[in-house]
Amino acid sequence: MSRASKVTLALTSAATAGIVYFVHWTQEADRAAMHAGVERDEERQRIKRERQAEFEMQRRLEEEYRKLQTVSGNIDGSSEGENNIGQRT
Repeated sequence: MSRASKVTLALTSAATAGIVYFVHWTQEADRAAMHAGVERDEERQRIKRERQAEFEMQRRLEEEYRKLQTVSGNIDGSSEGENNIGQRT
């Protein structure tokens, strides 16, 4: 085998190995980016579930408080039994 053919074989082998390594590295980087996206989605879903659970708890507490407390519909803020001084009847 001539020297030129040996050099050509070495260069093409090195270029092929470099291309294979680069493609492998690119695939690993893409896989890592996709996995990071999955982790972000899972975190968003966890936060959404927590917020929904908190909302449901607040709604149940509100219903419970509404059962225990009566809310008057009086606009001026006074209860019906108070003596309103200064008002004309």
